[in-house]
Amino acid sequence: MALGGNPVFNGKNFRGAKQAPPVPQNPYGQQFNQAPGRAPSQVMDGHAAWSAQQQNMTNEQLQQMYNQPAAGPADTGRMTYDDVIMKTVACLVVLIIGAGVTLFVAPGLSTMLMIVGALGGFVLALVNTFKKQPSPALILAYAGLEGLFLGGLTRILDGMYPGVGLQAVIGTLAVFGVTLVLFKSGKVRATPKMMRFFLIATIGYAVFALINMVMMWTGAVQEPFGLRTSVEIFGIPLGVFIGILAIGLAAFSLIMDFTSIEEGVRAGAPERYSWVAAFGLTVTLVWLYVEIIRLLAILRGDD
Repeated sequence: MALGGNPVFNGKNFRGAKQAPPVPQNPYGQQFNQAPGRAPSQVMDGHAAWSAQQQNMTNEQLQQMYNQPAAGPADTGRMTYDDVIMKTVACLVVLIIGAGVTLFVAPGLSTMLMIVGALGGFVLALVNTFKKQPSPALILAYAGLEGLFLGGLTRILDGMYPGVGLQAVIGTLAVFGVTLVLFKSGKVRATPKMMRFFLIATIGYAVFALINMVMMWTGAVQEPFGLRTSVEIFGIPLGVFIGILAIGLAAFSLIMDFTSIEEGVRAGAPERYSWVAAFGLTVTLVWLYVEIIRLLAILRGDD
């Protein structure tokens, strides 16, 4: 697994799930070989039983059995790309429903639900990240709470700067699509050097975000986006540079997510861990959307 990216894939739940149970062998195959703790007479009895069963089957039945295709990942309970896609779509549908609630209820209720979504989503993000076994209910609940938060945030910013909500949705889909194409083409990969840079840049961004939040809470900075708009470099708000960096980090996080999912599928991770993959992608897409809509709002506010 790619390390240093989305913490969802770095926890115990995904890294420890690299191999599903082996594919069962045909009864006439290696299972009749000598095994530890199995007497030769038991082996011969098993082989005789299989031979007797063969005699009771017609040639057509035997031929049909031999012609059956080998069991694929879906037949053996292993994670597939289809599993990840379907569960990611389920998470996004729940997220959109949650966003629709805060977009269309009364303004006061919308703000309250947005706060509940932000706090609840943060708590469930931690729970799902460090939970040993994935819980579909908790993952979908996380998506719903994040939907409440994103819907409320979009309603506020779109009210101040009409159109930024739709632009942010289009921008998020565009970044996701371009990132996926670049990954599939092999032009962008999560190399160890890039992962080290990602880790350092992410820590730096997290420190800045924490300082900015504290200064806004204490009233040290009165601007709506704190240091992002109160500080300018060559007449350009600091938030523009920070926003571009954050969007780049979120995009590279998608690359690392894709890498982890690809390796999980290749290693034969159990099917239930497709929920972990869907959760990880949802976390990254939420981060990407927030950064894009905030950057658009800063750009519009600077007009």
